[in-house]
Order: sequence, then C-alpha cells, then structure tokens
Amino acid sequence: MKSYVHLENGESFEGTLEDTSTSKEMTGEIVFFTGMTGYQEVLTDPSYKNQIIVFTYPLIGNYGINEQDFESKKPHVAGVVVYECWDQGFHYEAVYTLKEYLNKWNIPLITHVDTRAVVKRIRNEGTMQAVVSAKSSVSADAFQEQKSSVVKEVSTPQAETYGKGDKHIALIDFGYKKSILQEIMERQCKVTVLPYNFSFEQLAELKPDGIVLSNGPGDPVQLIPQLPVLKKAIESYPTLGICLGHQLIGLACGAKTKKLTFGHRGANQPVMDLLKQKVYMTSQNHSYVVDETSVKNTKLKVRFKNVNDGSVEGLMHETLPVLSVQYHPEAHPGPSDSSYIFDEFLTLVKQAGREKVYA
Repeated sequence: MKSYVHLENGESFEGTLEDTSTSKEMTGEIVFFTGMTGYQEVLTDPSYKNQIIVFTYPLIGNYGINEQDFESKKPHVAGVVVYECWDQGFHYEAVYTLKEYLNKWNIPLITHVDTRAVVKRIRNEGTMQAVVSAKSSVSADAFQEQKSSVVKEVSTPQAETYGKGDKHIALIDFGYKKSILQEIMERQCKVTVLPYNFSFEQLAELKPDGIVLSNGPGDPVQLIPQLPVLKKAIESYPTLGICLGHQLIGLACGAKTKKLTFGHRGANQPVMDLLKQKVYMTSQNHSYVVDETSVKNTKLKVRFKNVNDGSVEGLMHETLPVLSVQYHPEAHPGPSDSSYIFDEFLTLVKQAGREKVYA
C-alpha cells in the first residue's frame, strides 16, 4: 500500500506501508539511528517513546527478532522507516520477522523510502515532527507535538525488586533499559526499581547503598517538579546518572540543559574521558545535553566530552560521590568499551559504606 512520510518542513517522501492493518495516521518526532545492527534493542528502548525512527543502514531485519534482546516488554517507537526490510532473514533464535513483530504491536513500517534523503533533511534542519500517513498530503494541524511528559507512560507504577547481593541499589525508572538492570545485578547487587515520581521517604525506607537514575524519553525540564526530591537523594546516596538521569543530575545541581540540532543516536559515538585521557566508542540516544557554560556555576565538573562536537557527555561532583554519563555504558546495541562506569559507581558505593562504618 502506498504511503508517505510527511515532514514538518513541508517535504514528503513516498514509500510502501507493509501492512494495511497499521494504516492509521501516526505523528512523532522523526530521528535516525546509524547502527548496522541492534534494531530490536532500539525498538524496545523506552527512550524512543513516540518517535518515528529512520534506520540509515539500507537493509534492516536480516536476522529477525528473538525473545532475549528486548530492552523492555514492548516496542515504544511510533513508526519505523527503512529502505528495505528483509523478511527472509535467519538467526537460530529468531521467532518473528521484523514485519511480524511491528504488525503485532500495530506500529507502521514504511519501506522503500529514500532514507538517505530523509536523514540529510534531519541533519540540515534538525529533528522535527513527522506524520506517517496513507494520504499524499496532511494539514499543518497533523504535526501537533505532544506536550505531556512521556516518562509517566514508560515508568513502573510501583516498586519491584530483583536479584540478590551485598549491596542494595535503587534504580529510579524514567524509562530504564533492561540491560542497565542486568549490568548492576551482574555485579552482585540487589536492585529495587522505583517509579519516576518516588518520594524521598519511599527511597529512605529501602536503605539503599546507592541510586541509579535511568535513561528515559523527552525533555528533562518536564521533570522539574521532581528535582527537589532528586537533589535530596543525590546529596544522601552515591549516585550514577545515565542519559536522562545525567541531565537530571545537572538540573538538580543548578546547571541547565539545551536541545541539540539532531541529537546523538547510534553505536559509534566517540567520547573522551578527561580523567583517563582516553577515547571510548559509545552507544547513544538523546536530543538534549547539559549546557557546559551553566556547569561553571555549580559544584559539578565535566568528566566526559563528545569528540565530534565537544558537547558534555558526563559529569562528576566536586565533593559528593556522584557520577553521570550522557551515553549508555550498558550499550545494547553498541560497544561495551564504557561498561567500566558501573565498576566506578560500585567503587563509590563501597567507599561510602566504609566511611559510614568508620565514622
């Protein structure tokens, strides 16, 4: 079925809707992902909530969908745009084709689109709203952007505990990826996942040894009402912030955030660790960053920088055991170069525990 990707700038790109049962009109922010693989993890990453994703690699779906590599219980994207979707792909663990999986969740898959041209528009003009529709044209009203916080839609409604271990970590769920939970549990920790709008009393009742602020979708300023609780939490416990969690640490400590033109998305973003003086390849998915000029008025220090554009990729606190990264140290998809961040965080947790013993 002929279908179209309409951009907010007035341009339209023709393609083929792969299943007519998903022919309802879908609106979302259009972004692109540069990885050759990892589409299953991307589709189920809550950070992509309500976004239309364009895969830059021309052939997607060649190893199907398995039951092991989901980052959450369902896909969160509003739509998927590819040049070619391969239905005959094989992997011994595959249980669905890409088309079957998206159809199951009523997510439109548009193929035979000139994805290179679409990505050039995004790179030149920035991310924008888009509409996937069977209509050859749509009204300006169709591009209405959703203003409500999407974190509420992806966060757990109640506390849940996983694993066993000597250390107890509270994972604040702004839309966390399963791989973050697994990385912490693999380091012999018990993990309690808390909803994004937790109270400090709820956190203190758990008596955690440390807290992790997860990734998640949307603009961090939508969570300003939660900042007083977050500030008290990071002043009370060793803290690691990842992606949105990193941005919230910045805001809670007095810094500001800003939106990038087209964001960082892909599994090959080079990041300099200023402390180690080494460059690591990282996996990223975000539109917003902490504004470096605003960090100067806080007790935060820039620890990581993006090699390509010099933007802030991570912070440290001058006096508190607080560490944050804009990228995804758990990767999935992507290189595991930066998984040492979890070890650094656990070292901070253990040091804080020893200080309590000898205090």
